Amino acid sequence: MQSKFLLPIATVMAIFLTACSTPLPSSADLDKLTKDIIARSFRAEGQAQLDRVNPDEDNLLCSQADQAGTTIDEKLAAAIEARNMQTIKPPADGKFLGDYKEGEKIAQSGSGKTWTDKADAANGGNCYNCHQISKEELSYGTLGPSLYNYGKMRGVANPSSPESKPIVEYTWGKINNPRAYNACSSMPRFGHKGVLTEMQIKHVMALLLDPASPVNK
Repeated sequence: MQSKFLLPIATVMAIFLTACSTPLPSSADLDKLTKDIIARSFRAEGQAQLDRVNPDEDNLLCSQADQAGTTIDEKLAAAIEARNMQTIKPPADGKFLGDYKEGEKIAQSGSGKTWTDKADAANGGNCYNCHQISKEELSYGTLGPSLYNYGKMRGVANPSSPESKPIVEYTWGKINNPRAYNACSSMPRFGHKGVLTEMQIKHVMALLLDPASPVNK
């Protein structure tokens, strides 16, 4: 009776001892394994190409800090913000605001950038996914701060006035490339990554800053 159990027990013990003596894979090995799995799990389709699974340097640095459960080094964060700030350009015609009604449409739309969308079709901003913006829209996310009364709370009575210039330029930069202000911001880099056109960003600017916009009522 005992002999029936001795062989299985001995086998299990041998496997256990072998596993204990086998060195664990290094962090580099696990990173390579992860990259290989991702590479095998996706295929290019339409405008969704495989370059999307390869993070740029800033995304990689922020992801590494997040995986380690730490905040990114202050000097490194400052360097990320500085190089992203250099990507922000003022509007070509010097005008920061467009049509707030068009801005509302862009904020509501989550279309674009998928493999089923045409590459030349206009993208949405999907702003309500993370922010409250107008009081009329009851369905919104809270990942980002509320933007209701954005311009009004910041004293923007005339977006073209010298007094409003700092907040207007900041808002323009924030929409274009938020990593210029927060190294590991999770907000999309709408202008820098070509998600929204310059004209679309002007419309969103108007939604937030135009005193006539419902956002500021």
